[in-house]
Amino acid sequence: MSGSTFGKYFQITTWGESHGKALGVVVDGCPAGLVLSEADIQQHLNRRKPGQNRFSTPRKEDDSVEILSGIFEGKTTGTPISLIVFNKTQRSSDYSEIAGYYRPGHADYTFDAKYGFRDYRGGGRSSGRETIGRVAAGAIAIKLLESLGLSFTTYTRSIGPVVCPSDSFDRAQIEENPLHMPDAACAAKASEYLEQCKKSGDSAGGVIECIVEHMIPGLGDPVFEKLSANLAKAMFSIGAVKSFELGDGIAVSKAQGTTNNDAFGLDSCGNIIKKTNHSGGTLGGISDGSDLLLRVGIKPTPSIISTQDTVTRDGQEIQVRIKGRHDPVIVPRAIPVVESMAALTIVDALFANMHAKMSSLETFYKR
Repeated sequence: MSGSTFGKYFQITTWGESHGKALGVVVDGCPAGLVLSEADIQQHLNRRKPGQNRFSTPRKEDDSVEILSGIFEGKTTGTPISLIVFNKTQRSSDYSEIAGYYRPGHADYTFDAKYGFRDYRGGGRSSGRETIGRVAAGAIAIKLLESLGLSFTTYTRSIGPVVCPSDSFDRAQIEENPLHMPDAACAAKASEYLEQCKKSGDSAGGVIECIVEHMIPGLGDPVFEKLSANLAKAMFSIGAVKSFELGDGIAVSKAQGTTNNDAFGLDSCGNIIKKTNHSGGTLGGISDGSDLLLRVGIKPTPSIISTQDTVTRDGQEIQVRIKGRHDPVIVPRAIPVVESMAALTIVDALFANMHAKMSSLETFYKR
């Protein structure tokens, strides 16, 4: 199987299965000298681990990370960084009956169509637990970017029909409620909605928004390597993502040029700035220095206890109710995954940009 590697200059390769012995990632291209510890990575993995609240799968995993290589005396060495997280509470018997049929909303059928074989224990490589490697690698990318002054704010914008209004944003609230919404009233309404979904044997989707502040201008290329295009690929590589927007997103299709264009101006120091940010931080696929604003639509959890129609591998039509331990909503646990993929994309663009103009090379190499 190919396709488990992401990035060109800051490259990651994830490995492992949901019910295998372990999962992990190899990060290649991280510069030497970055202060890094297991605790730096663990804080991000803790944000996505299961069993933290009533809206998360009851599967209990510590998701404790171990660094196997690439770190010496608390700093990166410039060599590949290998990270591992052991699975400890697999219950593969929960999935034994699905070996013979295809779960609606899952990759069972397409995996079988491609390979003629699949690991049915929780989805194998198609499982959400694959994202452990992404978040572990993303923690390194985030720390690298934070050392350059960039910062990330990622949160739940909506769950089901409950949408947080943009004029009611309380950053402190994001970590105060289990759904990570920036509005306490919206979080309460969304919780009520999820309780209704659970009682009826159903699940919910939602929208995650990510803001990257203090962006560096000039990242991305104008044709096939647009920052916006690579962000879209990164987000759509997350299994549950079904839509991607940058800036005003789909709303621009109803706008006019006079309202959609971002006028330029000067700040108090004489620096060029945009007066608005409808474009979401890029122009022509290249970062313009304003905040990067992106959002993704997350589908409802496909594993539900309600009765659904499907077929067996040998072509028999049946009805099923999915057993096992599942999240009624994926959105809150997907937040660090979205943030990590954004960070990985930005770091890769940052490294690619270092040879974009002669002055950069002369600054670094000229004696």
